[in-house]
Amino acid sequence: MDMTAGFWLWLAVVVGLMLWWWNEYWYALPFLLRRRGKLPPGYMGLPFLGEMLAFLWYFKVLGRPDDFINAKRRKYGDGIGMYRTHLFGSPTIIVCTPSANKLVLQSESRFGIGWNAEELVGKTSLVAVEGAAHTRVRGLVLRAVNQPDALRKITLMVQPRVTAALKSWSHRGRITTLKEANKVTFANTGKYFASFETEHVLDTLDDLFKGIVNGLRAYPLNFPGTAHHHALQCRRKAVAIFREELEKRKRCEASSEAKNDLMEALMEMKDEEGNRLSEIEVLDNIVSLVIAGYTSTSLVIMWAFYYLPKYPQHMPISKKLNGNLITYEEISSCKYTSKVVEEIIRLANVAAFTFRSAKEDVEYRGYKIPKGWKVVCWLRYIHTNPEYFEDPMCFNPDRWNVRGTKAGIIFSVWRGAKNLRWKHVCSIASFHSTSSSGCRLQVINQYLENHSIQLINSVLINFRWKLVNPNVGMSYLPHPTPADGVEIDITHI
Repeated sequence: MDMTAGFWLWLAVVVGLMLWWWNEYWYALPFLLRRRGKLPPGYMGLPFLGEMLAFLWYFKVLGRPDDFINAKRRKYGDGIGMYRTHLFGSPTIIVCTPSANKLVLQSESRFGIGWNAEELVGKTSLVAVEGAAHTRVRGLVLRAVNQPDALRKITLMVQPRVTAALKSWSHRGRITTLKEANKVTFANTGKYFASFETEHVLDTLDDLFKGIVNGLRAYPLNFPGTAHHHALQCRRKAVAIFREELEKRKRCEASSEAKNDLMEALMEMKDEEGNRLSEIEVLDNIVSLVIAGYTSTSLVIMWAFYYLPKYPQHMPISKKLNGNLITYEEISSCKYTSKVVEEIIRLANVAAFTFRSAKEDVEYRGYKIPKGWKVVCWLRYIHTNPEYFEDPMCFNPDRWNVRGTKAGIIFSVWRGAKNLRWKHVCSIASFHSTSSSGCRLQVINQYLENHSIQLINSVLINFRWKLVNPNVGMSYLPHPTPADGVEIDITHI
């Protein structure tokens, strides 16, 4: 080998090593030199990309998402349950164990909203605001969505579409559950949130919100062709549709009939000082609640149709109701069906992780989470770990009956099952932030559960179905989903 070839080989090795360790030099080394503390073990990947290629490899190519975190466990040990990395454009600490997740999710004064998609859901929404602003917005939204009177109204409002959809499904015989669940759930969401009923408007909004959801966990690159850019465009168009409706209501406020929907409730709500939400607050909160409510509900319904035929011993026993419509009180009495919904969300891992950001340097078990770094609470690790759930990959709603089990222990870690519940940390896009007042989008959980229980109850009473592809493969981005969207043959009985 001549001198020139040797020089270029040596240079390539040096450049390769610099690129391989660039993020370590750029982020970790300055932290250590300033003697701010000891970082958790890990590897921060390549410049700009970090470990996104490895993340996509495990989630999208191999279809083995648990191996991403298990590779770190094997290399660095379980130890403190934290690893440093670089994901979604930011230096990041992954937290895995219940105690580490508890530290992050229950410390709102030390950890703020940390995802890159705040602009997609709205900077003044319940998801994004903090402190006194969060308390005010949460109180108003909670009264509009999650109080018994509101839930009774929602319960009666959604059922005609659920009944009509199930009859349509049985007439067609074979359907794709995810696609059909999206349709009926979004139709009900559009009706309750803004009294939208025309098929054209609902179909347009459905497409726009799919675009928004697909961008929630995309790499935050805002230029044409990227998922993030497309999501921003979809949000702008969706907000324009809601704004047009809001302005129309303002113009016709004196003469128009009451809509009795979420938009009207948010427009009229006043805080303790008599102040109403601004126009942008109304719009931001409707957008964020639509994202959280309809996608989560559609996924739960889809997975119910997937798991129940596979585990018929856990079919809820449903009974004919006295009236034509199930009431809110009757839904509340469906205790076992509620456990089925909880188990679906645990096993399906509707959201594998949630994002936070450190407001200050935080020490945990001798290691530091640096100020300004993102924190990813890796919930999937807990849900699929036999240390916390016996036979975790088995669908078993009965595991939620006994508080002395490992599941019960996890409940106590999260401040008790009645207060938080697993479903409260598993809504789409990982919007949640646990604080003394509970989850940010806990206000949408009853909507999700009520809608799911109604459909499950109705289908078990009147229909039978079987999976067309019981051994179909899975995709894991943006959400865990059977590759065929759960195709079923369904018949009326």
